[in-house]
Amino acid sequence: MDGDPDVRKRLTLVIRWTARAWAIVTIGVVLLLCVGEGLYPKNPAEWIGLVLYPGGICVGMILAWWKEGLGGAITVGSLLAFYALHTATAGSLPRGWGWLVLAVPGFLFIWSWERSRRAGARAASAG
Repeated sequence: MDGDPDVRKRLTLVIRWTARAWAIVTIGVVLLLCVGEGLYPKNPAEWIGLVLYPGGICVGMILAWWKEGLGGAITVGSLLAFYALHTATAGSLPRGWGWLVLAVPGFLFIWSWERSRRAGARAASAG
C-alpha cells in the first residue's frame, strides 16, 4: 500500500493535518483547564512541571506547524521530562491517560517529519 509515491504523500499529509488539528484541540483544552482550574504551584518542582507540561508541549506543538521535527521533539521531550520529574517527586508516574492523549500530536509531528524527510531522500536519489 505504501509503495506508490502518491499514496505515501497523501498519508504524510493526513498524518500532518491530523497532528495539527489534534494540536489545536490540545492547546484549547489546556487553555480551558488553566483558566478554569487556575494554576497554583506550591513549590519549585511544581513550577518546573508546569513549564514542561503544559508549557513545553504547547510550545512544541505551535513550533511544529513550521518545524515538525523540532516541535515534535520539544513536545515529546517535555512529556518525558514531566514524567521523569513527577516520578522523582511523587514516587509514581502521573495517573490517567489524559497526559499522553494530549501529547499525541508531538508523536504524529515526528512521524510526519520522518516520512517527509524520507520522501525527500528518495526524490534526491532518484533524480
